[in-house]
Amino acid sequence: MDRAAAGRFVEAWCANWCKVDIDAVVSHFAENAEMRSPLAIKLTDSPVVAGAENIRDYWRKAYGHIESADLKILSWSWDDAIARLTVWWQLGETRASEFMDFDAAGRVVRSEAFYGK
Repeated sequence: MDRAAAGRFVEAWCANWCKVDIDAVVSHFAENAEMRSPLAIKLTDSPVVAGAENIRDYWRKAYGHIESADLKILSWSWDDAIARLTVWWQLGETRASEFMDFDAAGRVVRSEAFYGK
């Protein structure tokens, strides 16, 4: 993955979240991916959700009732040396940064979100 591919990923990722197309979002994840979020504690009793199917199930529980979201990308950066994408986004009054690590096939193997105002 290079910077241009990372930019295309950000566009698709944002569009998929705006449509709350959870299957499309998860399609970018490796089967053994791990997602870490403080919001996961509310539904799973753990900040870590491991495995693409578990991530899909978590997001369906957390966001499946929402039809659309006005997610805005504030900024993003790509670190080619470690294949890490960092995205700063806003949804309503919630601001977050999220990093995603990619494997050689361009699939997310690890993500972590940080929330604040």
